[in-house]
Amino acid sequence: MRDDPVVTNLVRRASSGDRLAWDAVVERYAPLIWCICRRYQLRDADTEDVGQAVWLHLVQHLDSLRDPAALPGWLATTTRRECHRVLRVTRDLPSDEQELQNMSDEQSPTAEHEVLAAERNAALGEAFGRLPLGCQRLLALLISDPPVNIFHPPISRV
Repeated sequence: MRDDPVVTNLVRRASSGDRLAWDAVVERYAPLIWCICRRYQLRDADTEDVGQAVWLHLVQHLDSLRDPAALPGWLATTTRRECHRVLRVTRDLPSDEQELQNMSDEQSPTAEHEVLAAERNAALGEAFGRLPLGCQRLLALLISDPPVNIFHPPISRV
């Protein structure tokens, strides 16, 4: 795992009780957890349960992380384990860990892909936040769904 000073700083600050750092960690990596839960096709309630369990595990282990920059990988692994646990309970999947590891998952992205996507999304969010407000509004209009037609405004009828 590459050394990411931003993640390392957030983890250290969060482990020392900095609420803003904890909020930043949650905001940065909640999409990663959600994405993994969606890959396992969990129901919304189960996804929320997994998310809560993962964050609780992180609170319990935040001080003992050997490499704070490896947090995204730790979160991805913990989320997958929680998803397996929920699926065993809700869908009667085999409880043998070896069987779960041997299950085919060819369509699913790898943990590395998920971590890279989460880091890319976090970097994009940070860059977007540094843009002037007018640019942020313009970009929001350009990516809105349905798209806003900025070249031909609607004709108002009187």
